[in-house]
Amino acid sequence: MAKPNYQFEKRQREQQKKQKKAEKAQRKLQPAPAAPESTPPQTS
Repeated sequence: MAKPNYQFEKRQREQQKKQKKAEKAQRKLQPAPAAPESTPPQTS
């Protein structure tokens, strides 16, 4: 049976953390999407 490669697993976890942190930073930099304001319903 093969031995588990702990270094590989750790590197994968660290990369996932780094990616998640980068995505969070990107979302913070972008302006929040404008919430649909209460507009009166249009009648046809």
